[in-house]
Amino acid sequence: MSQDSLVSRKVLLPFILITALFALWGFANDITNPMVSAFKKVLELNNFQASLVQLAFYGGYFTMALPAALFVNKFSYKRGVLMGLALYALGALLFYPAAIYQEYIFFLFALYILTFGLAFLETTANPYILAMGSEATATRRLNLAQTFNPMGALGGLIVAQHFILGALESDDLDSDGNPIYSTLSKNAKASIRNSDLEVISTPYVLLGLVVIIFFLVILLVRMPENKKKEARVAVIPAIKRLFSNNKFVGGVITQAFYVGAQIMCWTYLYQYAESIGIDNKSAVNYGIAALLVFLIGRWLGTFLLRYIGSGKLLMVFAFGAILTCLLCIFSQGLIGLYALVSVSFFMSIMFPTIYGIALEGQGNDAKFGSSFLVMAIVGGALMPTLQGMVLDIGGSGYTDTTILGVPEINFSFFLPVLCFIVVGIYGYYIFKKTKHEN
Repeated sequence: MSQDSLVSRKVLLPFILITALFALWGFANDITNPMVSAFKKVLELNNFQASLVQLAFYGGYFTMALPAALFVNKFSYKRGVLMGLALYALGALLFYPAAIYQEYIFFLFALYILTFGLAFLETTANPYILAMGSEATATRRLNLAQTFNPMGALGGLIVAQHFILGALESDDLDSDGNPIYSTLSKNAKASIRNSDLEVISTPYVLLGLVVIIFFLVILLVRMPENKKKEARVAVIPAIKRLFSNNKFVGGVITQAFYVGAQIMCWTYLYQYAESIGIDNKSAVNYGIAALLVFLIGRWLGTFLLRYIGSGKLLMVFAFGAILTCLLCIFSQGLIGLYALVSVSFFMSIMFPTIYGIALEGQGNDAKFGSSFLVMAIVGGALMPTLQGMVLDIGGSGYTDTTILGVPEINFSFFLPVLCFIVVGIYGYYIFKKTKHEN
């Protein structure tokens, strides 16, 4: 057990300010997940088209992560944070003209720009947190900071439930429980579409204004610079060193699969719920439950890392995620939905633990290592799109056909199972490597 201080008093204020950013991008992530289902109904899209929300959202991470690292390498962590907040605000505010023009591509573009900002923030904040103290406590410190991410995510889901999904007229049902929107005339649909897109855009515009306030606070507060940690690093040699390290390369690959699994489980939870007769607004309650167990798992995992090696704990949690995901696939009704919610407990420590393991011992190369780990978030763009294609096999519904004896919505969760197997293998590799070194 490490006796090193987790966060010293000297860096407490910067730690608090940067940790607040974790909640800020958590809010953006989870107000967006229910939008896949919302856009599908309002704009009458198929599952693949609707999944492009996640492709645009997480594709922005992939595009901007390395440029963000280059920017931070040339300037400073503080300027990287400010650039991230500026792009975040711009993308959120672009929802206003997107709602006016009522073009799906405009909404996707706004999300794409918004995640340019999130890529800057994650590329900057994660290694900054790791650098705020002893390397022996770095993974625990990042897990602690990351516990505020699901808190922001809970806020995003609550806003989505009460101010977006609950107000969408396109989701209204008749007395027999059948959707009304698809039966309306062209003019009636146009009126509802205009109203619903305004409902969707308003929270994003307000979010943009909040982000501007954060920008001003960070701009005015004096953030101490760590000359050693923020020293410029030669790019090509740093990348060569990183990719000659098997632990780092494995971490990047594993992170891509993990993020893909997380976004699939959180995005298609709503479709799973709908397939058993639960409407979108009510399904958000299960999304909130998933985040609550995720938060409990994150706190518990941070505590357990004091006593259990990170590789071993990662392996155990991956095994738990595989079991609960299989239960979700082969169970029917609420039991399957409860199992899908439970997957979040085991996902809780994966992102920061993989991140911390991969960057451990990388020194100043960590700022570029961070960018590749953020680029790995592209798994959240690609894997949900594949899952959307699986759901379209029998039609635009979620139970149009059966595969291996289960509806296609259930079968589609074999994709997260494969992802968690990769996470488990990486955890086992780190566990054996650490055991051998000791």
